[in-house]
Amino acid sequence: MQGNARAWAGFWSLGLIWGSSYLFIRISITGSGLFPGDSSGGFNIFEIVFIRTLIGALGLGAMVFRGRHALPRDGETLRALVFIGLGNVVLPFLLITWGEQYISSSMAAVLQASTALFALVIAHFLFADDRITLRKVVGLLTGFGGVVLLFQGNLGGEQSLAGMATLVAASLCYAVFTSWGRKLIQRDIAPVVVAMATLAVGAVVTGPMALLYGLTPLQEVSTDALVAVLTLGLLNTFVGYSIYYFLVRELGVARTSMVTYVFPAVGVALGALMLQEEIGVVMVTGGALIIAGIAIVNLRSRRPAGNPGARRVPSPRRPDSAGDSP
Repeated sequence: MQGNARAWAGFWSLGLIWGSSYLFIRISITGSGLFPGDSSGGFNIFEIVFIRTLIGALGLGAMVFRGRHALPRDGETLRALVFIGLGNVVLPFLLITWGEQYISSSMAAVLQASTALFALVIAHFLFADDRITLRKVVGLLTGFGGVVLLFQGNLGGEQSLAGMATLVAASLCYAVFTSWGRKLIQRDIAPVVVAMATLAVGAVVTGPMALLYGLTPLQEVSTDALVAVLTLGLLNTFVGYSIYYFLVRELGVARTSMVTYVFPAVGVALGALMLQEEIGVVMVTGGALIIAGIAIVNLRSRRPAGNPGARRVPSPRRPDSAGDSP
């Protein structure tokens, strides 16, 4: 009982940690939102992604070393890890960070929930045990109806449609490459090794990008931005993944994946409290439809106890090989 309580405490902690990612990304860009009176700027998008993936890869690398996990050595698996790292870390991390230059952190959190909807569509074509049913169609129409409402409600509004589109594109990347990674990596590789390797790919790729784009002088970076980007690396990436793998072991993949429901609420609440972002009826309604769609999709009919045919619910991203984490 004590172990179960510890696991559920970790569940809610993970929801808060990963739900706060959008806030810290936004502060890393703008350079304000944590401490009053600092008028300096933030980092560019390549620096933000490089710093957080480097910290995350180093932290998870220490866990791999301590746990003495076997590292893949065959070329096919290594190529697959690079491929997943590009599509499940580099591309979505850059898209999310770019998009949050032009939309609120709360809007980003709500749109990111669409990952689970895209994952269902992709899984239908890749896996025989994840076919779309009539109930899932209803869930998809409900969820994507929420996405359409968010875009329609912001025509000519303050939220950039291009910025919103990049968040949806990032969600699609997570769904495609997480499912594709499940197809590519069929060997006995510890999930923490996959996460460490794909984050390392992110750091190796975005490091040179940051250099080519031009590094931001440290004296031009606010304390807010510095604290936010370090928090993204240490808390949201390294600690978040550590808790995630603990939860998968204690609660199973299906229950752990339910943390997806927590992200939008946390992201919206923090955006309103910390950055005074406006939370309108359209955002609340659209977000509610997306979450309702995910809930409908994940409803499972009662099966006889011990039925070996009960379908296992796959992890939504995560995030993660290392992808679902925003």
